[in-house]
Amino acid sequence: MEENIINKEQAINKVKEKGKNLEILPFEFQDDKEVVIAALEQDGEALEFASDRLKDDKEVIMFATSKAPWTAFYASERLKADRDVIFSSVKEYGQTLYYASEELRDDEEVVKAAISNKGLIIKYASFRLRDNKELAEIAVKQNKEAFHFLSSRLKQDEDIKNLISK
Repeated sequence: MEENIINKEQAINKVKEKGKNLEILPFEFQDDKEVVIAALEQDGEALEFASDRLKDDKEVIMFATSKAPWTAFYASERLKADRDVIFSSVKEYGQTLYYASEELRDDEEVVKAAISNKGLIIKYASFRLRDNKELAEIAVKQNKEAFHFLSSRLKQDEDIKNLISK
C-alpha cells in the first residue's frame, strides 16, 4: 500500500500520472468515485482496481468501457445483464458477449453487434440465435470458422455453404 498518499488530492494526482496506480492506493480511494474516474480517464483498464461497489455503478462502467471496451469483464453481475453496458461494449469488442447474461446472449441486436466485429463470438450466442440465418451470414463473412458454431440446420444451408467456399 502507498503510505504517503494521505488525502484525496494526492490520490487523484497519483492516478492522473498512471491510472493503474489505483491498485496501490488504500481501499478508501479505490472506493471513491472521483478518484476512480480520474484513474479511468488516464487508463480505462484501471477499472480492475476499483471497489466492487463502483464496479456495480453503471456510470463508472460506461465510462470505463468507453475508454477500454473489454473492461466490461470487471462489471458486476448485475451490470453484465444491463443491455446498455453490454451493447456499448460489444460494438467495439465482440468478445464481451462471453461475459453477458444469458438474456443478452439471446438479444438479436446485441449479438449482431458482437459478431459484426468478431464472427467467432457467435459461439456464445443463444442456440436460438445460432440458428438465425442473417446472423450466421454476418458471422461467417467476418470469420469462416464461425461456421462450426452454427446450428445443424444452417450448416446444411446452401447459402451458408457458399460463403464458406468463397
